Amino acid sequence: METSTVKVLGSHPSSFVNRVLIALNVKSVDYELFQEDMSNKSELLLKSNPVHKKIPVLFHGDNPICESLIIVQYIDETWTNGPSILPSDPHDRAIARFWATYIDDKVLVSTQSFLVNFMYDHLVTFDVRAWESTRREAKSEVQEKLIEALLPLEEAFVKCSKGKSFFGGYNIGYVDIALGCILGYIKAIKIMFGVDIFDVTKTPGLVNWADRFLEDKAVKDVILKPEELVEILKVYLAKRQVANAN
Repeated sequence: METSTVKVLGSHPSSFVNRVLIALNVKSVDYELFQEDMSNKSELLLKSNPVHKKIPVLFHGDNPICESLIIVQYIDETWTNGPSILPSDPHDRAIARFWATYIDDKVLVSTQSFLVNFMYDHLVTFDVRAWESTRREAKSEVQEKLIEALLPLEEAFVKCSKGKSFFGGYNIGYVDIALGCILGYIKAIKIMFGVDIFDVTKTPGLVNWADRFLEDKAVKDVILKPEELVEILKVYLAKRQVANAN
């Protein structure tokens, strides 16, 4: 890890790693991504993040920084020549941090719970009849729960964007990065289960925001295509099935 002063220890499918990569792209910071195998954690990860032992880890010189939102704040404060990620006004900055925490506590938790529990319990059984029955029963409940978590963000988008393209205004900001990192998985859920979480009738602002976010130059080459994420999820679930069978 000698060729760049900025390195990221992580993995492209990780939404949390994507936050860091997008923030670095917003600031036009050159970096190197070192792929971490979370099934066989490296000594570097265990040493640099001994408390949580999770990705991402940002290395700026020899200094490791952990936790995705903390890293994004560090990037914003360190590289001041690029567009600001957090608002300059203290009140607006506090509001942005509030919604980023809300996203982690409500939206990401609901999404991860669905992917880990619902998919594992019912998809990898390969019992088509049981799956179709469960899908019909659970689809409405899952969709409603996730949309319910997004409804306050629809209102927040209107207030924070003030008629502009992003939560951060004309440019991608802190809340955009916090929420936008899961859009690939949102689309993957739609492909696999037919669950359309971003409902144009209930969250029209977020639907249009999501399209703009994914097309932004800071994002396009970071978030994997939903079809790729579907295949990654299938492999992951298959491995879990084998591990539980042993």
